[in-house]
Amino acid sequence: MRKLHIPVSLAMALACLPSASAKEPPIHPAVIADPAPDAANPPGMSAFVIPAQDGAMNAVMYTAAGAGRHPTLLLLHGFPGNEQNLDLAQAARRAGWNVLTLHYRGSWGSPGTFSFTHAAEDAWTALLFLEEPSTAAKYRIDPSAIVVAGHSMGGFMAADAAASEPRVAGLFLIDPWDPSQTVASLATPQGEAGWKAEVAGDLPPLNGATYESLTEEIKAGTEKFDLGRRLAGYGRRPVMIVGAERGIGAMARKVAADAQAVNPDARLMVWPTDHSFSDKRIALADALVRFLAVVAPTIR
Repeated sequence: MRKLHIPVSLAMALACLPSASAKEPPIHPAVIADPAPDAANPPGMSAFVIPAQDGAMNAVMYTAAGAGRHPTLLLLHGFPGNEQNLDLAQAARRAGWNVLTLHYRGSWGSPGTFSFTHAAEDAWTALLFLEEPSTAAKYRIDPSAIVVAGHSMGGFMAADAAASEPRVAGLFLIDPWDPSQTVASLATPQGEAGWKAEVAGDLPPLNGATYESLTEEIKAGTEKFDLGRRLAGYGRRPVMIVGAERGIGAMARKVAADAQAVNPDARLMVWPTDHSFSDKRIALADALVRFLAVVAPTIR
């Protein structure tokens, strides 16, 4: 895979994005206010199914208002996906972006069997779906301006897909999960107990997955499921990581260091909040919209 080098102007713009220590700028208008109605090209929402090997993904496309083609965000939820971050999808759409969300095979009623390998395949399938000429024409997608974002497990899936596709324009990770760090933690009784409790609480909406199957999967594929390695493979394209102190922010810090070893412009912020950003939803939407505006400016 060839490495992409972002222009100096883009690197400078990324450096100007707000940090946790900087004085907070005003909230981006797309986060807190609806745009003027566009009767000729109104926003919309389409629900459909994306075929995926032994099953399919139930998906929703939020289409932005305005004529012409739009930059598009692939937004991936976590494990199992109780927090779907649809407030972020709406903010991105108000900012002029289409947004594709989905449920991986075997999750939340999507046909098929859930596994981490399948979820990675599904993220890749969804990315290819956005790049198909027929999809781009139908939903007015600009295939040169596709960004992938993911929360928790979806953060790993987002990085995995983006690292494999040089045309992805940007990557935004929300308290991302690094399976390889979880595998390392299984060496201690405390780590194993924590992982077992996490999986037990997350299995109900998943089809065909067990604690044993999921644990053996990441233990057998430590290189494959290494978020730091995937971020290093992503190269020097725009990336922002927002971690949560009361979530898995320690993982975010480690993988950000891996990313910054290859890409000094990779950004990391770790906020004093929980894994779901329960008291930072406006701030999170603002960070996402501002990142998207740097990667592919739109007129709102």
